[in-house]
Amino acid sequence: MPTTPANNATDDNTVGLLAAWGRFPVVVAEALKRDGYRVCCLGVKGYADGNLARVCDEFDWVGLAKLGRASKWFASHGVRRATMAGKIHKVNLFQPMTFWNLLPDWTTFKAFYPHFVARTSDRKDDTLLLAVVDTFAKGGIEFLPATDYAPELLIDEGVVAGSELTTAEYADVEFGWHLAKQMGQLDVGQSVCIKGQAVLAVEAVEGTDSCIARAGELCRQGGFTVVKTAKPQQDMRFDVPTVGQGTLETMAEAGGRVLAVEARKTILLEDSAFRTAANRLGITVVAISPKGMDSQGGRQAA
Repeated sequence: MPTTPANNATDDNTVGLLAAWGRFPVVVAEALKRDGYRVCCLGVKGYADGNLARVCDEFDWVGLAKLGRASKWFASHGVRRATMAGKIHKVNLFQPMTFWNLLPDWTTFKAFYPHFVARTSDRKDDTLLLAVVDTFAKGGIEFLPATDYAPELLIDEGVVAGSELTTAEYADVEFGWHLAKQMGQLDVGQSVCIKGQAVLAVEAVEGTDSCIARAGELCRQGGFTVVKTAKPQQDMRFDVPTVGQGTLETMAEAGGRVLAVEARKTILLEDSAFRTAANRLGITVVAISPKGMDSQGGRQAA
């Protein structure tokens, strides 16, 4: 029998998956299948991995601005609960005429009219993603956190790879942590790059990898720290901090030395391969608890 997400008991074993860019949607689909769920997946055109078709029970492609079609497709396949996984490159949304070039259907047009046409509402990450979730809810489809189905993806507190932090590294992590939390509170981004308690780069619409690459360009000597945290108001249904081998490879190329993430609020993709890659690339990875940072009572044992 399939496992059931906490506080969402149901006899229905069908789960919808709205998949965007990256490895994360495939990992989620595989976890759902292992637990016995029937997975009905819609892959966003231009973003999703085509291999999802071989993992899921039902699969089809959908345009980024076709929320009406997506809602009807899920409903026709018996989906009442769904989850989303993967990244939409938000920077693309700021290209000329992007909204119109996507040929939005009527449902999408109504949902995003205030953001892209009337401009009476903002385009912050949480605002746009919540509009997506609310639109599906009107069609009778409830979105739940992917980590409700695959809680093992959330990283536990401790040293993930490498050695304990040095005093200087810990100082950078602590400084970066509080900065990242403030940026998250404003819904700006999740990641900051720090060297000697100086800010090298702050993530905005460009994404974590581009933020890290920019830090490398500005700090040729390398050895900087990347801190990635959940927002204080983090909605676990979407935009959950995620790290994988790609993050490590970008850091290695840019000269990053330490990666600090928030324990139990960060998704770690392909745990074993990630740890192997971190050790091979000489990158220390630690998962820190909010309690340890908020106490500011001296150095925390990672």
